[in-house]
Amino acid sequence: MTPFGEKLRDLRAERSISQKDMAKAIGVSAAYLSALEHGKRGQPTWDKLQRIIQYFNIIWDEAEELQRLAMISDPRITIDTAGLSPAATELANLLAARIGEIDTDMAKSLIQKLKTLPEKRKR
Repeated sequence: MTPFGEKLRDLRAERSISQKDMAKAIGVSAAYLSALEHGKRGQPTWDKLQRIIQYFNIIWDEAEELQRLAMISDPRITIDTAGLSPAATELANLLAARIGEIDTDMAKSLIQKLKTLPEKRKR
């Protein structure tokens, strides 16, 4: 499951909405919605994301949070380390090879550590 899929499932559960009913209302199949929730589909298109936001009638911060979660929820991410240090390439490969062994607490710890890195300015 992706962060977006988890939030989507939570929103439906809070409002007691079935996948079938929501799928019909936003113009997708229940199978697509299920795959999106379970991380078997990539990020929703901008149009579908806007339909989801409108369906739940969420605004401002909550809508921005849902958009942010969609942006970080690609279940098939590719990391291009060309031009980076050998250590960066090793890190990417180790993470890819061992991601399944990382428990939730370790993942949260790594996420927090990465979030503390200063953002690189683009030229």
